[in-house]
Amino acid sequence: MSVSVLGSGAFGTALAISLAGNGLVTLWSRDAQQARHMQSSRENTARLPNVTLSDAISVTADIQNAVDADVMLLAVPMQKLRAALTEHASVLAGKTLVACCKGIELSSGLGPISVIRETIPDAHPALLTGPSFADDIARGLPTALTLACADDTLSQDLQHELTTANLRLYRTTDVIGAELGGALKNVMAIGCGAAIGAGLGDSARAALMTRGFAEMQRFALMRGAQPETLMGLSGLGDLVLTCSSELSRNYRYGLSLGLNCPFDAQTTVEGVATARAMSEIATNEGLDMPISATVADLSHGLYSVPQAIETLLNRPLKEE
Repeated sequence: MSVSVLGSGAFGTALAISLAGNGLVTLWSRDAQQARHMQSSRENTARLPNVTLSDAISVTADIQNAVDADVMLLAVPMQKLRAALTEHASVLAGKTLVACCKGIELSSGLGPISVIRETIPDAHPALLTGPSFADDIARGLPTALTLACADDTLSQDLQHELTTANLRLYRTTDVIGAELGGALKNVMAIGCGAAIGAGLGDSARAALMTRGFAEMQRFALMRGAQPETLMGLSGLGDLVLTCSSELSRNYRYGLSLGLNCPFDAQTTVEGVATARAMSEIATNEGLDMPISATVADLSHGLYSVPQAIETLLNRPLKEE
């Protein structure tokens, strides 16, 4: 199979670098100037500096040069996925599209595979998710990911084609569980970052991760996920990584809230929109999601960190 990566951010670039070990890869950038610079300099200085692009990677801003591939990895932010698919729907029709974003679309409450199905009904959708940082992948460090696809035959083909020297893929047909695990852990990472930034300590972080994981399970099971999926890479694995490293944008955003410091507005923080979408769905379904609701309010300035802490600590006592 030939492979293209649509989206030249840090993660898309890292995936292209890893996949180039298997053969030729096309990396598409919306920005023509950035594409020319990357093609000539062999580096993504804006998003993934100090990592060389191999000669097996061709960088282009012409979508027609990218859509001839058998498989296209969609490395665009969750809240921009629908617009990107709609814009290029005619050339993506019937293609195998592997979403590489995590989150819940704020406008619809849908995950990435569902958005692909709505916008391009004849596409063959899949999802690549799990505990991973772009820098680790680009530097060739070992990383294990979940490949979710309802069509297990296609999933097996993709598993073989997208596995690389440093990327090991585990497949599942539970696309709902994989979507939600990758999305909801970002919400918990914001909460953990805020706790550490506010000086609450590692014990508080452990409590937030544990009770946050319980919320993730409740929400995902309500949406039809399989419980074992949340215990895997796309759920628990991603939660552990994202809640414990400053390489996580969501964790860093939470840190800035806890420290009461400004945060770069140009940095994508998927957990903000996901927290809001998740809380609205939970309210409508009568689901108890106190951490998620608190993170949503905190992220939108409705709570200060001390108020958020007080709200959670003053909840009624209950069994675990």
